[in-house]
Amino acid sequence: MDFPTDQAPGAPIRSGIPEHGRIPKYYVVKAHVSALIGELGEGGTLPTERDLALRFEVSRETVRQALRELLLEGRLRRQGRGTVVAGPKLEQPLSLASYTEGVRRQGRTPGRHLIALDRFPCTEALAAETGIGRGEPVWHLERVLLADDERVGLESTYVSVARVPGLGDEFDPDSSFYSYLSNRLGIAFGGADERIETVLATPREALLIGTPPALPMLLIHRISRDTEGQPLERVRTLFRGDRFSFTTQLGAHD
Repeated sequence: MDFPTDQAPGAPIRSGIPEHGRIPKYYVVKAHVSALIGELGEGGTLPTERDLALRFEVSRETVRQALRELLLEGRLRRQGRGTVVAGPKLEQPLSLASYTEGVRRQGRTPGRHLIALDRFPCTEALAAETGIGRGEPVWHLERVLLADDERVGLESTYVSVARVPGLGDEFDPDSSFYSYLSNRLGIAFGGADERIETVLATPREALLIGTPPALPMLLIHRISRDTEGQPLERVRTLFRGDRFSFTTQLGAHD
């Protein structure tokens, strides 16, 4: 296969077109709309499905299939009864930096909306992951993650009541939990284990985040440790797949 000299780094090879050249109609429309997205720029309003169908001489269902993929990829978003060009995805570092730091670094305003702050006896499964004694009291903090007031994720944090006894009274749920631990309690993070997978949100999660249940989500499981190596928190965070990408730096090992 001859490599296309105009191939952009990171783009699908040959624009995703198979060597035999037979391309589904919806993909042709998607390519045309992708070019139109570049012309319109962020916030630009896309023509209606009817207008696009007439322009590209295809059925409205073919146009819908193309738009569905672009919506799932985060290149378009619904606004009222129309469709507009979405902004760039938020880049969240895979590091011990908090969500707040990652969003602020990109010039966006982070926020959180409290769903629940409960305490319950530690379950056997949670005890196995965190080292908290079974039956000991545990906080569960659940919050919707915001970026410029846009709902972009859902986070559940589990932490021992013994480590943070004043969480229910002292902590501002709209603020960074990491900053609270560091600045108020003097607890520093020493490391973490993370696992990332792609999932679909449950009906409840989709309702809280404000997305269709069919929208792919990036799910991160994290177990954080303090500087002495003791487990500190267990976090489950859903990020919208159409609004987030993740970055990390890799180093050589001996």
